[in-house]
Amino acid sequence: MSQPAFQSLVADPRRRLLLFFFLMFSMFMATLDNQIVSTALPTIVGEFGQLERFGWIGSSYLLASSAVMPVYGKLGDLFGRKYVMIAAITLFTIGSLICGLAWSMESLIAARIFQGLGGGGILVSIFSVNADLFEPRERAKYQSYTSLVIMASGSVGPLLGGTMSDLFGWRSIFLINLPIGIVVLTGLVILLPYKRPERQPKIDYLGAMLLAAAISCFVLFADSGELFGSIISVESLIVVALCAICIGLWVAVEKRAAEPIVPLRLFKDSTFTLSLIISATSGSVAIGMVNYFALFLQTTTGLSPTVAGSFFIAVTVGLVIGSISAGRLIAMTGRYKPFLVLGLSLNCVSLGIFSQLHAGTSLYVILLVMLFQGLAVGFGQQAPVIAVQNSVPRGDIGTATGTVTLMRMGGAAIAISIYGAIIAAGLRGAQVAIPGVADIHSLTPKLMAALPEASRAAVAAIYAGAFTNMFLTASGIAALGLIAAIAMKNVRLPFRG
Repeated sequence: MSQPAFQSLVADPRRRLLLFFFLMFSMFMATLDNQIVSTALPTIVGEFGQLERFGWIGSSYLLASSAVMPVYGKLGDLFGRKYVMIAAITLFTIGSLICGLAWSMESLIAARIFQGLGGGGILVSIFSVNADLFEPRERAKYQSYTSLVIMASGSVGPLLGGTMSDLFGWRSIFLINLPIGIVVLTGLVILLPYKRPERQPKIDYLGAMLLAAAISCFVLFADSGELFGSIISVESLIVVALCAICIGLWVAVEKRAAEPIVPLRLFKDSTFTLSLIISATSGSVAIGMVNYFALFLQTTTGLSPTVAGSFFIAVTVGLVIGSISAGRLIAMTGRYKPFLVLGLSLNCVSLGIFSQLHAGTSLYVILLVMLFQGLAVGFGQQAPVIAVQNSVPRGDIGTATGTVTLMRMGGAAIAISIYGAIIAAGLRGAQVAIPGVADIHSLTPKLMAALPEASRAAVAAIYAGAFTNMFLTASGIAALGLIAAIAMKNVRLPFRG
């Protein structure tokens, strides 16, 4: 049965573009916080200690964002996008204030969780509002700008984080969100119309809680090597069992719920299911890698946080070229599958090249490979969202968008833990005495810079060896996404939805 003709939420093209600008502004704010802490982490660790919790400052935000994404998507479908999005931005802004006032590593991680509860809603709501503003072909072009903002903010984040931390202190990277949040809220209140949904609101609270619990258990298991000492420890196996129980109960609840958080009927569509796999793998090799690119640069080259962050400009350039080119070509041809295949293929290659880089590799070579990686991510960035929004019924667009975005952020959160465990295992396996280094695990870039040249070279070589397995793992994850992309139907987008 054909869907009704598309009618934009905002008829005036100028007002629509201005609203889109505010949406991108809020997108930049939310996604910037995924990675802005990466190069500021040494400064934070210098104040609070507890270097072993390096990954949790980033993964706690991603975990909270991922857990609430399907809920926000469903709330938007049931209550309308406007007030749901305003609530999400308000939570994010308050969370940013608490992060800036944190007094310990534990309080900062807790504040990042609170911040993520709003950040996840911002991401889902923006993709859903885009579906209400633009027809499918036109949406592909604007979705490329949205995806570009996501990845550009993640690439610029390390540079901004390092620079702001050096100039104004690490707290400034969170407090800057307060004025931005106020401006964005004002713009959306004025420009974004309220569209009353046709359906009567019925929220699947139990399904939402079970899904959030399952995701949390999965991420905890991925990090169980660091948390419990082994992935096969008693605690780890308990987490796995809890995850399986939550998934089983969630499926049972969704079958009976009047308005399920993720309708199980969507999984009958192979495009939806394959898009989830692609989104998870894409998040793993895009968002999940940024923290470790920054760590790789600082530990194997000896670059300062600010200079290391500047290397992400190369990633941003690649993203600009790849994302805008793919968006326009999708709009012209109506085909999105070729760009998924191309992007994931290039990801496999670029990460494979990274696995072969050693501590003495020229910085120009590293810069070129980072440019290549940005290009790879940019080509396939927006296609999974476009695919599901074109595939599912209009009434499920918010839910489907939230689920796909959930898989992207969830994949990133899980990958951060996996990558961290691989690097930690590589460092533990390097039983080499280095003059001036009592414990390589607690060696921050600042302390590394103070070591003698021979000791710095030895540390860099050990880290480079640990990163080899991590990059190979990331390349393998991209290969899984590539298989899913090849299996996807080669659908052509209509001119009218």
